[in-house]
Amino acid sequence: MSQQPVLLPYADPAFVADPFPLYRQLREEGPVRRAVIVGGLEAWLVTRYDDGLSALSDPRLSSDIRDASDPRLMQRLPSTERESMLRTMLRSDPPDHTRLRRLVSKAFTARRVAELRPRIQAVTDRLLDAVTPVGRADLVEDFALPLPVTVISELLGVPTTDRYDFQRWTDDMILRGPEPPDPAVVDAAWQQMRSYLTKLLETKRAQPRDDLLSALITARDEQQQLDEDELIAMSFLLLVAGYITTVNLIGGGIAALLAHPDQLRMLRDDPALLPDAIEEFLRYDGPVNPGIARFAREDVAIAGVAIPRGATVLIATAIADRDPAQFPGPDRLDVTRRDNAHLAFGHGIHYCLGAPLARLEGQVAIGTALRRLPGLTLAVPPGELRWRPGGLRGPVHLPVTFTPDDPREPLRLDSQEPLVPPVH
Repeated sequence: MSQQPVLLPYADPAFVADPFPLYRQLREEGPVRRAVIVGGLEAWLVTRYDDGLSALSDPRLSSDIRDASDPRLMQRLPSTERESMLRTMLRSDPPDHTRLRRLVSKAFTARRVAELRPRIQAVTDRLLDAVTPVGRADLVEDFALPLPVTVISELLGVPTTDRYDFQRWTDDMILRGPEPPDPAVVDAAWQQMRSYLTKLLETKRAQPRDDLLSALITARDEQQQLDEDELIAMSFLLLVAGYITTVNLIGGGIAALLAHPDQLRMLRDDPALLPDAIEEFLRYDGPVNPGIARFAREDVAIAGVAIPRGATVLIATAIADRDPAQFPGPDRLDVTRRDNAHLAFGHGIHYCLGAPLARLEGQVAIGTALRRLPGLTLAVPPGELRWRPGGLRGPVHLPVTFTPDDPREPLRLDSQEPLVPPVH
């Protein structure tokens, strides 16, 4: 195995559009190797399924950036409040992780998420009502993006009219190109997001509702289960993580079907396949790409490869989820695939808390789109689709055409109470 790190060429549009040939080559060359990833950072890439599964639950691999030896990782956080940005479930380990996750886990159980189905369906129908008479849409901007933003905003108690602001700040902080982010842009975005969340939480302290942010304020003020910085950080994480990957699941799933007309026909003819299809979209071309970062607390060996303390370990779930040792015909999209134990939601104590909600939104969104958009096809050649360059994967836009429908009576959702169950 070469000791020189391989470059993942995020500046190359061909690689961004289809990274999987290079991923396959890397997996075949060896289970672990050094790589230069997005933004010029160096990491040890874990490419095979069994090794990735083990690494995701290995306590020697930390989620806390403070365990990393590369100072550039810390420098990519907002300079004014780096410590508070690290105080989330995503970037903490037990016992803090256990405490923080327990505070919000009851809002994302399968039962509570199932109760959201009527509201998710109503929002989905309203969004499609706006485009079905036209026969043309951008299924990212018009559909895949506003659906999960609306759902998570209502669950948290965030005004949906504010979504354009927090989407812009999120893009500045999180969405990565091939080059390192501008620290001044990241700082400005975080300061605006922090100011917004602070004012929102003040309003909810004065007028609490049956929503998740009000429940977290109770945990902060009355039960002393988290401090103010943790409250801000948790609010930020739930708001952003609650929509940003689901956008890519819906947009990427529809893009995959459009590239595989036989699978689209099969799914349209048999909607009972939708749960299996969602799992297959997550495995085949999931929204987290190439994978999940961890940091070595000590010198470790993975698949016989020595990794030094402080190194960044990138558990390449997007590569592992096409490992032929685990998935027969791994490069084939198959909406009938069973026993699909992919790693797109992670594994172990950091398994994605919002997985039930993402699955439900994906099923409702894609199933309804296939039912209501006959003749669905790309409006541009496939090679003209632009994909996000690294970390989070999905189409930037998804222009499509379809057979227009007669306008339906619009759903007046603005006058309805959100069908979000209490979380207290």
